[in-house]
Amino acid sequence: MRCEPIRAFILLATGTATAAAAGGTDFNDQLRSQALAANHAWEILESLTTTVGARPVGSPAMAHAREWAVAKLTALGFTNVHVEPFTKENAWVRGPESAYVVGAVPRRLALTALGNSVPTPAAGIEAEVAVFPTLWHLTRAAPGSLHGKIAFVNQPMVRTQNEEGYRTTVRARTEGPSIAADKGAVAYLTRSITASDAPLPHTGLTRYSPTGLRIPAAALAVPDADLVARLASRGSPVRMRLSLQSTVIDKTDAWNVVGEIKGREFPEQIVLVGGHLDSWDLSESASDDGAGVAITAAAAALIGALPRHPRRTIRVVLWGSEETEGSGAAYAAAHQNEVPDIVLAAESDFGAGRAYRLALPKVDPADSRVLEMAAALAPLKVIVSPDPARSGGSDIEALRVAGVPVASFNQDQTRYFDVHHSADDTLANVDRRDLDQNVAAWAVFIYMVADSGIDFRAAPPSGAAP
Repeated sequence: MRCEPIRAFILLATGTATAAAAGGTDFNDQLRSQALAANHAWEILESLTTTVGARPVGSPAMAHAREWAVAKLTALGFTNVHVEPFTKENAWVRGPESAYVVGAVPRRLALTALGNSVPTPAAGIEAEVAVFPTLWHLTRAAPGSLHGKIAFVNQPMVRTQNEEGYRTTVRARTEGPSIAADKGAVAYLTRSITASDAPLPHTGLTRYSPTGLRIPAAALAVPDADLVARLASRGSPVRMRLSLQSTVIDKTDAWNVVGEIKGREFPEQIVLVGGHLDSWDLSESASDDGAGVAITAAAAALIGALPRHPRRTIRVVLWGSEETEGSGAAYAAAHQNEVPDIVLAAESDFGAGRAYRLALPKVDPADSRVLEMAAALAPLKVIVSPDPARSGGSDIEALRVAGVPVASFNQDQTRYFDVHHSADDTLANVDRRDLDQNVAAWAVFIYMVADSGIDFRAAPPSGAAP
């Protein structure tokens, strides 16, 4: 654990903020300038990706990540740092995997199994491939028409600044295998859910129907997806040999790691933020979600180093099983008695691109505190959305359902899905300046909520915009 950069971070923040307070400078200005002046989040992210790397649930690396998180939050000045264990059932583990087009000119394909996929038989599967241009076309296939075949959906993802391109395509990954199985397929392939044409496959969770047959499922790298589609367009059957040798751990230990900046007046009132510590196994997962861990921890630590804490407590949670689900539900179940005291929850899980919009719970847009927040975020080129947040992140969904107000930052995701869930999700693809801008936005946002008396559960007055 490298402690010198952390000590320098805390000393810089404390010294600068103390001088600012003496001169009467607004803490919001100070938090912005501190966040933009030095790579606080970068140091955290570099440490996580370098000393821990990939962090799949059930792996020794995830246990290492737990210890890293405890040490890092402690070094950053958080109090009440602790681990909250829970049991993760059916932890999926990748095994050897391969795919070949067989025939007169054999071709090896770049693919990766989807998380939660069942394995093929040990000898693999060899079958004809049925190609569909979109998931909708697969859904329209006749019952039994795919008997004995490998179904392949080659639906491209559209590049967008927000999540729209991803959200409209990802169903090919999450729902495709069960739809294909219902039509008689023996295995399922999807084009990787990315707008990139890099020769790397992208993994991600699939969700089988609880009542249907489960078939092996994987994603092809985009160039190989196009190759298979081109071969099929020539009119001759395309045969493929597929082997996916994953396993499942029935039960394993998992953890959420927690640290706090205690509120000076209302410590029982909690502003809850964080990112997820776990990751897929293909890379060090710098953007998903090392960035979210680093952004929220750095932002809260800057606030904690101020000469006066905000009125409410800031709680940072580093969730331990977002990619394969379970950590958010485990946290909500363990803290159900605190739900009335959690004034707001938000998760950073959208990569490291620049933040450009903040969605709050339903509020009165004329509330002076909302207007003040909009003014404080404006220099960072972040707008406050007139529309309320619909979701604050996967790990706080159970809290949202329980009644906790949620908020979310939109970030520039134009290039995020180029690396998302792939071997390219490395530190080299993170921009330090973008990371700093996120820290500044989160620090201002968290501080203003934690230091105010705003009640997001209170309905806006009659006639206020939704």
